[in-house]
Amino acid sequence: MDRLPGWGLFKGVSFGVVQMLRPKVTVQYPEEIVDISPHHRGRLLLLYDEFGTLKCETCFQCAAACPIECIDMGGVDTKNRFHVHWGPAEQYAERREESALRRSGRTVPDRSFSAWQGIDLAPLDAILTEEDHSPRKMLRILERTQETYGHLPVAAIQHISHKTGAWYSEIYGIATSYRQLRFQPVAAHELAVCRCTVCTLQGGGRVLAAFEAALGTGVEGVSPDGRVRLLTVDCGGESSGTGPRVLVDGVAQTRLTAERATEIAAHLRSGHLADSRPA
Repeated sequence: MDRLPGWGLFKGVSFGVVQMLRPKVTVQYPEEIVDISPHHRGRLLLLYDEFGTLKCETCFQCAAACPIECIDMGGVDTKNRFHVHWGPAEQYAERREESALRRSGRTVPDRSFSAWQGIDLAPLDAILTEEDHSPRKMLRILERTQETYGHLPVAAIQHISHKTGAWYSEIYGIATSYRQLRFQPVAAHELAVCRCTVCTLQGGGRVLAAFEAALGTGVEGVSPDGRVRLLTVDCGGESSGTGPRVLVDGVAQTRLTAERATEIAAHLRSGHLADSRPA
């Protein structure tokens, strides 16, 4: 058959007619519309796996294969030792160590770790729609987000970044520039330990360590029950001779010991105001 005159031409025309009559791919297989913000502008996002670890292994292959060279992978290596730039994969053999959860072989999904705590994004989507997803209204968006959730959750900032097209670092910079914006929920009580030289020499370090142990959090953190926030202040040496100074909800306490600090923390976490008199 292949030797018949015009057989190849007939096969080509037949194939073209069949392809022309075949339903289009988007009709045969309906297109899946991805929820992408109109302000996204094609910005790349690094994804996390089910263990909360970034999927990017810094292999530079995407930058090396980019036809218009729009991906810049310059920086330091994964151990922060020396400067590298994108190039052939064999010139960059570093690979980040797998996470402990991945090595442990635990089942997926594993709720023992997540990159951030999930939240209901419906109220945030309503705010973004009302503000037209505009990065120019970022401060107003952040203020309304804090009014809705009580603080600025990481998941909310990530969602705002995705929907508005603004960089996460840019949003974080705006949030840290205004004192009325906060990243953690408001605690019912505040403990502020003075870290000036005088208070430190009089046992301020031991008092701070006792508070951290009793509250289960470090400085600038909140106790797991959300009741007490631990801060540090500087009294400028005014507590000379009266021992380390601690502010309990703004009330100064002096001559504190580690044992007394543990008692105060326990009182605050139980919902009772601590006695302001020195031990």
